[in-house]
Amino acid sequence: MILGKRPDIERFLSRPDAGIRAALIYGRDMGVVHDRGHQLAAKLVANPDDPFDVAILTEVDLADDGGRLEGELAAQSLMGGRRLVRLRLTAEKPAADKLAAEALTRHAAGELNPDAFFLIEAGNLGRDSALRKVAEKVPAAATIPCYEDEPGDVARLVRETLAKDNVSLSQEALSLFVARMPKERGVARQEIERLALYLGQGATAGPADLEPFLGVEPEASLFDAASDAFGGRLGEAQAGLRRAAQEGESGPAAVRAVGMHLAKLRRVLTLAKAGAGLQEAAKASGVFWKQEREFLRQARSWTLAELDRIQPEVLAADRACKTAGSPDRLIAERLALTVAGRARRLGL
Repeated sequence: MILGKRPDIERFLSRPDAGIRAALIYGRDMGVVHDRGHQLAAKLVANPDDPFDVAILTEVDLADDGGRLEGELAAQSLMGGRRLVRLRLTAEKPAADKLAAEALTRHAAGELNPDAFFLIEAGNLGRDSALRKVAEKVPAAATIPCYEDEPGDVARLVRETLAKDNVSLSQEALSLFVARMPKERGVARQEIERLALYLGQGATAGPADLEPFLGVEPEASLFDAASDAFGGRLGEAQAGLRRAAQEGESGPAAVRAVGMHLAKLRRVLTLAKAGAGLQEAAKASGVFWKQEREFLRQARSWTLAELDRIQPEVLAADRACKTAGSPDRLIAERLALTVAGRARRLGL
């Protein structure tokens, strides 16, 4: 059973199906994988850290003793509760992958301890992974692929984590903070917890309150590069994209930043068409106050019709970047050239 949609994943993690005795949670972002693993473990046993009911193994344990995994899955709980066996794989090593796949096959068939739950947390497994193939095939296992967080996912994580300390951010501050978040979930969570300590319990913060905490925004901001492109500043946009690439940002992320800027312009122009003032529409759309002047300059030149004309270029670049072996950096730079050229023709 493959769970790919958020509602299905959240439902399973909060109320695991009685007929499921194994789960494979995998993905490139190990922070997301571990978060979901912890959430599921807390629903399976009263104390996920109890050594009597919970066994935690790694690929090192499998390398040292190939039979230990099935032995743990066959063992009964020493305290009479449900037994949980957690296997953490940090890399796709063929030997560990094969052993885990074999153990999962036997456990899903009920050949070991049918009352035990087998929870596997793994990195980015390819389609040729034996473990992934078995988990996706057997009815008694749930497979949860974890993808890179979208801005909405990060915003939700920020709100939920800060709420534990009764800390809240205004919409502008939230947008600013989310735009600056690291991509890896574990690192992002540390930044959120650090912000909560900085602001203090019960605080409500706006953009100005975050400035000392965030410091100066990195020059390679993809959002700045996207703004430069829509503002007709091709040189600045391409320089920003190249700096971003040197800092590890990918082509798909650059294209996504362009798409997000386009969507924000579209929302502002749609609100303005409905009767709102441009400045009022910009505030309602979450435009950061320091970027408002430049954004309004662009909004006065771009039209909804022009955005409709450039939208297919953004979608085509997004698809091209996701093709295996594609030159995603060049695709992103070509998109910036297209957008900046259109902006210049609009008088920007």
